[in-house]
Amino acid sequence: MKTRNVYVELKNQFHKDNYVFFTLSIVGSFLSGLLGMAISWGMRELIDTASGAGSWSITALAILSAAITVFFLLTSLLIYYAQPRYIRKAVRNYKEALFSRLLEKNITSFRSENTSTYLSALTNDCTSIETNYLEKEFRFIYLMTSFAGALAMMIFYSPILTLIAVVVTLLPLLVSILTGGRLAAEEVKVAERNKSFTSTISDCLSGFSVVKSFRAEKECIELFSKENTKLEYEKSIRRKLLLLIGTLGQLSGLIAQLGVFFAGAYLAVTGRSMTAGTVIMFVNLMNFLIQPVAELPGLLAARRASRALIRRTADSLEKSTSCEGTEKLEKLDQGISLKNVSFSYEEGKEVLHDISVDFEAGKSYAIVGGSGSGKSTLLNLLLSSTCGTRYSGSISWDDTDLTKASSDSLFEQVSSIDQNVFVFNSSIIDNITMFRDFPDKEVGEAVSRAHLSDLLEERGRDYLCGENGCGLSGGEKQRISIARSLLKRSSVLLADEVTAALDAETAHRVSSDILDLNDITRIVITHSLEENLMRRYDKILVMRDGRIEEAGTFDELMAKKNLFHALFTVAV
Repeated sequence: MKTRNVYVELKNQFHKDNYVFFTLSIVGSFLSGLLGMAISWGMRELIDTASGAGSWSITALAILSAAITVFFLLTSLLIYYAQPRYIRKAVRNYKEALFSRLLEKNITSFRSENTSTYLSALTNDCTSIETNYLEKEFRFIYLMTSFAGALAMMIFYSPILTLIAVVVTLLPLLVSILTGGRLAAEEVKVAERNKSFTSTISDCLSGFSVVKSFRAEKECIELFSKENTKLEYEKSIRRKLLLLIGTLGQLSGLIAQLGVFFAGAYLAVTGRSMTAGTVIMFVNLMNFLIQPVAELPGLLAARRASRALIRRTADSLEKSTSCEGTEKLEKLDQGISLKNVSFSYEEGKEVLHDISVDFEAGKSYAIVGGSGSGKSTLLNLLLSSTCGTRYSGSISWDDTDLTKASSDSLFEQVSSIDQNVFVFNSSIIDNITMFRDFPDKEVGEAVSRAHLSDLLEERGRDYLCGENGCGLSGGEKQRISIARSLLKRSSVLLADEVTAALDAETAHRVSSDILDLNDITRIVITHSLEENLMRRYDKILVMRDGRIEEAGTFDELMAKKNLFHALFTVAV
């Protein structure tokens, strides 16, 4: 039921604040459908008048032709004005609603998904929806209007010839029914291949440095080529199917028109009250019968495929978007407490075992241990514990169980810094404020405390950082991340191996900057065991195999001569 709600919500975006342009577009399509009837009728009267069987003068027909021309221009102007505006706003609304819904997802569910699903949904899928759903809404109205109008005119002028026309129209109808289903299936296949292709591009570009360092360019090109070949093959199959459907439709339509033409000629020759103009009108009106019959199955199949794309996106957006509690967390006053916490990514495979630890407000904590010891998992658990993550035990923020807290309030109070800080291709100030408005005094204090003043003086507030911060050093990006945390007045700062990719001097300065933030609780995963930094932490937690093996100050742990002593000795 929830998925259905998201699906309806996304579909409703097409008409949100867009009903005027939608209505005008429908009116334009309806009038355009009637235009063909007027032209067919005019042809009949001209031919009958020229053959001496008509009741209109040439002058009157000229005036009527001019009126039909004006009607055509006004209808075209209405469509030109309304349809592009409706489609532009509909697609914009849809993308913005999709992206807004995406940002409502919790971190845990997002990390477990393939981002190519959303890249494809916002690019390839949107193009398909725009072409096969929105644009064809009005094509559908045009076809149905012209079909109904043509059938009504034909019945009015000759029920017998109309019956013949309906019978011969069964051939293109059969062709459309047989081919429409295959087209829908091919549309879905192309969408799936687009998703896989987008995923491959994302992987190759994200791992560019790894590809270069391993000299794996050839293999990467082969991977790209393989996915590209599969995509273009599916698109080729779809293209050939479209051509086949078009050819069969034209052939069956031609046969149907010839059938009506010969039947009408026979009725006219045998004196069955059939004029030459009426025969030509019927042949022309046949287009408005055959065209909808030929197009509608494929058009409806394409619309079904587009709805399937919207539903697939709704399914993805619905996963774990509303599973947290409602209590609002305030600034951390006492601390974060974990009691007998165990956690597993998969059922039956624990990666954290019976963790009990207290993080007192305002203090600094270092988490150390070998690779795979559970350090990052523990840190991630603090950020995702509001949303049904598989853990046993309890995690409390002051006196509030985190399972009862809203994720929004948790994110307001906690800032996270990773090894790879994301930086937008915007100004330094925009990256610090994350495009939000803050008083200049607060921004200045954050810049000063994060030691970014020299960078701003050197490059200016409006300096563009480049794609993913390529114009900044690693240390500068880390300081921007620290400034963000200070500006949003976080209660807790979580830092996961933030200095791993930095040189020793820069790493020392960044670590020291974090330790200088004495009004915020700092929980830092670090591989660097520099003595003068380790001594500054209020407590060091040493992890092994998903457990906290020992905890204490630097001097306490060194005196025990246990795991930390061994790690420190090796590091030195």
